[in-house]
Amino acid sequence: MDPIENLLTRGVAEIVPTKQGLKDILKKRKVMIYQGFDPTAKSLHIGHFIGIRKLSEFQKLGHRVIFLIGDFTGMIGDPTDKSAARIKLTKNQVKKNMRGYLNQIKNIINLEGNNPVKILYNSEWLAKLTFEEIIELSSNVTVQQMIERDFFQERLKKGKPIYLHEFLYPLMQGYDSIYMNVDIELGGTDQLFNMLVGRSLMKSLKNKEKYVMCMKLLTDNSGRKMGKTEGNTINLTDSAPSMFTKIMGFPDEFIAPSIELLTDLPLDYAKGKNPLEVKKKIAYEVVRQIHQEKGAKAGLTYFENTVQKGNIPKNAKTIKFSKNKINIIDLLIQSGQVESRSKAKNLIKEGAIDVDGKKVDDTEFDLNLEKQRTIKIGKKKYIVAVKT
Repeated sequence: MDPIENLLTRGVAEIVPTKQGLKDILKKRKVMIYQGFDPTAKSLHIGHFIGIRKLSEFQKLGHRVIFLIGDFTGMIGDPTDKSAARIKLTKNQVKKNMRGYLNQIKNIINLEGNNPVKILYNSEWLAKLTFEEIIELSSNVTVQQMIERDFFQERLKKGKPIYLHEFLYPLMQGYDSIYMNVDIELGGTDQLFNMLVGRSLMKSLKNKEKYVMCMKLLTDNSGRKMGKTEGNTINLTDSAPSMFTKIMGFPDEFIAPSIELLTDLPLDYAKGKNPLEVKKKIAYEVVRQIHQEKGAKAGLTYFENTVQKGNIPKNAKTIKFSKNKINIIDLLIQSGQVESRSKAKNLIKEGAIDVDGKKVDDTEFDLNLEKQRTIKIGKKKYIVAVKT
């Protein structure tokens, strides 16, 4: 496929106003494209990975790419698809969350070289807006436009509050486009409204056509996307073995969208192949992009030897329990491998605890001991938990 056609087709759900119009521009000149990432958590996740891959594709074709960290919008909180207002974050919380972002993306997109990605922070301009400027900006968007959003309508029906600052979020995101004077904004389909606000502002204030490119979301057949709400998040900070194992846990219906959105494999790669082997290839390709070849090999080895074959590491300590279930913190303490509850909680928060190859990020997590479980602590310690 022609590189430009592939750029505008693979993983792309919609281009506004038209795909052909953007294609014509890309054939004539280089453009500036950006995607914003609000630091609402310490780790970017697989959903962000989809957009970063597309940004990298633009970068490889010589276009100017901006990775925008929404350190100001992150404090407001994007209301999109939320049944209640987000908890607002402080400046310090946002600062801590975004600390590791560049390290997380360094293997996916070029931060150096002849055409490095430009890293910007929207607090650099949004924090400087005067009240007069905000009022002038808000005169370009109507209350009707805001209130017609499905999730706001749902809140109204349930008598849940809608706060004024939630209306300001798409306005601030829209101003990002104005300030950076971009040609294209990239985001998931769930960001379409916010991106169209920026397109409208660009037209009103600069008389410029800003294109909006919506990427498909990684969802199952019912339309549910991966994320914290569904309990199936894959973070870019996950270890290679943990990430590999989580991808292997995808239902078969995730195979086709995973090939399209997470890899460069041919779209028909899975045709006639064993789903297990296809998922191994997907997992290998994803982990390789994030943790490089060494990490992908480590993930494959871990999955095949520890998860698939059920082999127990030689240094594992077997602990027997009489209960059917046990809290992860209680297990760590009773194993004698962790000295205190506070230490156990910190290990979980740091992502240093895996159960059967999957990272545990909830201190309230209960292990079902109806079957043997393998718990990894840090990089070298293992526990095998069995019921007596």
